[in-house]
Amino acid sequence: MIDTTPRFTVDGTRTAPTNWDSPDMRKRIARRYAAERRFKYLGMGAVILSAAFLAFLLYVMIGNGLSGFQRTEVALDVDFPALTGGTGAAALTGPSAENTAASLDLPGVVSVAVEAQYGETEVPIFSSGAWQIVQKRLLEDPALIEARQTMWLPASSELDIAAKEGGSAQAERLLAALRAGDAVQTGFNSSFLTGSDATDPAQAGIWSAFKGSLMTMLVTVILAFPIGVLAALYLEEYAPKNRWTDLIEVSINNLAAVPSIIFGLLGLVVFLNWFNMPRSAAIVGGLTLALMTMPIIVIAGRNAIKSVPPSIREAALGIGASPIQVVFHHVLPLALPGILTGTIIGMARALGETAPLLLIGMRAFIPTPPGGLTDPSTVLPVQIYLWSDEVNRGFVEKTSAAIIVLLLFLLSMNALAIYLRNKFETRW
Repeated sequence: MIDTTPRFTVDGTRTAPTNWDSPDMRKRIARRYAAERRFKYLGMGAVILSAAFLAFLLYVMIGNGLSGFQRTEVALDVDFPALTGGTGAAALTGPSAENTAASLDLPGVVSVAVEAQYGETEVPIFSSGAWQIVQKRLLEDPALIEARQTMWLPASSELDIAAKEGGSAQAERLLAALRAGDAVQTGFNSSFLTGSDATDPAQAGIWSAFKGSLMTMLVTVILAFPIGVLAALYLEEYAPKNRWTDLIEVSINNLAAVPSIIFGLLGLVVFLNWFNMPRSAAIVGGLTLALMTMPIIVIAGRNAIKSVPPSIREAALGIGASPIQVVFHHVLPLALPGILTGTIIGMARALGETAPLLLIGMRAFIPTPPGGLTDPSTVLPVQIYLWSDEVNRGFVEKTSAAIIVLLLFLLSMNALAIYLRNKFETRW
């Protein structure tokens, strides 16, 4: 096919029409289609590779972490009347119940009961904190102390690993003997979700770190979101264009790229050394992460505000709206989806940060959940870091299980933000 449309060069000279059926032109068209196919395949390959890496990550984390949500328990017969000197249920009620329970020497009671039932073993049967479970159950139901009871207590870390994935020969022999007597069981470990940090992996839980993360993120979003949005509105709608505002814009862009550990040093100097705020507290962690997150929200907010069509502003002013009504009744609602997108990115980054929180002392051993913003606390990333550094093999599965909890927390937070973004989004 020959294109008969007249064509002219810049100087007005007429050129020959394009012969689309010529060999040279067919080769050019074939090369163009081949380039498009290569680009398409490269894009598909990039997507498949990314999905494969994500699937591999989830497979490894879930494969290693699911066992962390399970716990092996062993039955123990305890003759409470004989081992506690006939202590009655009335002694474990009232305000002095905990003092009475502490005076019963429950670690010795459990040790004597283990030796009487199982004798000497090559591998420890119960975790070192098994007596604490006994004490908790006695305080919940004091009537247990007046009779012989069979209690299911957490197994030792070595025996627990052997029950889940295999262990040493000694642990396997002991486990086989316990299974023969129906004295061992493996089930869901609810204490992992409701407990706090512990030196024994069988007793370690994630609730304290989860609550610390929740309070820290709450402080972060309460401070960073409104301040970041108001700063973006002022810079985009009210601030004069001069060298000072240019300097502020450059500074904000640079702050968004500053390594997180620098913000940790800032929090250490300002909040702990100057203001003498409590070390390892959620409020200090939230303030530090708010400083790190705010530049990201400001940049995203300015871009979202800038993307609102000028006709919206002009129409609102034309019907008599004041400048502040234009901003808060028209511009801000339309820019809110983009602002929430930047907030999602900033909060996701803050949730996974460890370095700045380590510098302000949020790496302490926290055996009880924090009761308030000023109480000592830790967060999920720091808890994962601390458990990954433990020598005990039982903390490996706890680390992977904590990562799963962190990912679910992140997905839940992002899902809420995406829901709010879609709710306020306007289709043009």
